[in-house]
Amino acid sequence: MDQVDVLVVGAGVVGLAAARALALQGLEVLIVEAGTAIGTGVSSRNSEVIHAGLYYPPGSLKARRCVEGRERLYAYCAERGVAHRRCGKLVVATQSDELHKLDALLERAPRCGVHDLQRLSAAEAVALEPALQCAGAVLSPSTGIVDSHALMLALLGDAEHAGALLALRAPLRSAARDGSGWLVHTGGDEPFTLHARCIVNAAGLSAQAVAASLAGFPAAAIPQQFLAKGHYFALGGRSPFSRLIYPTPVDGGLGVHLTLDLGGQARFGPDVQWLPAGTAPEALDYGVDPARAAAFEAEIRRYWPALPAGALQPAYSGVRPKLSGPGAAAADFAVSGPAQHGVPGVVHLFGIESPGLTSALALADDVCAAVTGSPQK
Repeated sequence: MDQVDVLVVGAGVVGLAAARALALQGLEVLIVEAGTAIGTGVSSRNSEVIHAGLYYPPGSLKARRCVEGRERLYAYCAERGVAHRRCGKLVVATQSDELHKLDALLERAPRCGVHDLQRLSAAEAVALEPALQCAGAVLSPSTGIVDSHALMLALLGDAEHAGALLALRAPLRSAARDGSGWLVHTGGDEPFTLHARCIVNAAGLSAQAVAASLAGFPAAAIPQQFLAKGHYFALGGRSPFSRLIYPTPVDGGLGVHLTLDLGGQARFGPDVQWLPAGTAPEALDYGVDPARAAAFEAEIRRYWPALPAGALQPAYSGVRPKLSGPGAAAADFAVSGPAQHGVPGVVHLFGIESPGLTSALALADDVCAAVTGSPQK
């Protein structure tokens, strides 16, 4: 029977970063991915933003790993030739009664390790972005954008160079404790069985289902998942903005913001549509209803009044795996290893939504610490 030190379930950006880090430590790693390619889930359906770390509660795992991961991600992209740009962003108050939200960001950011924010008057913001309308803004110079697929290819290349292997169309079906590890059964076109000393569950939207498939794993240690769908629209024509434009945050997300791809094309989103409880990841509909454009236009015109009528085109959608539901305070990332749940040889990553892309390299260190039993930072 084949044996590996670590089985990583899920080939999204965090799973690939974890596999890379584990393989670089000399461990024998196999990555199993249910899809037909890497990064086809949450990792390919987002804004591709490198976040500065403004929004998260000070001391939270999200705040710490975002700030650490941001700098490591910029360095890694520069070293590996992954396309990216530190373009900066403006968080804008579209009305004077939102200015206090900018004050809250400015107060919290230093406690999260973000020290380069600049408060701008409306005139100063418009001087940077003439198409903008606002009552005031905060400039975040450390925010950027990245080619997420190129990043995942680089992470996979590093992992494979260090000896890791990837199996596509290989969903984990079940696993049970077997001596010093886990006896694992996969499905797909060519099912196989193997023995893994440790399982790392980086399955994104399916993380809870993977955890439930482990025989004997306590159901009480699997947090409830809430799914929030976000739609994106692309701008037909050239963008007048050179930076990302974000409104002040809303329940469940960061508002309908303007992001840029590396070619300068603008896209807007995501909005927030909470999906019914119990919605299965395999049953998700990623379609974008063109009728949603009207609501997008209304939100966008709060900060870009000159948005041309009919300029928005349906682009794509994504679904966030959240650990808190509508109206509740945003939950933190959950990296749950034996020290948390008491079951040897398994590490779960639950609720890895934004800023998971930015935090991936830092979260990979948490996974390594949990696998090897060394203290987490």
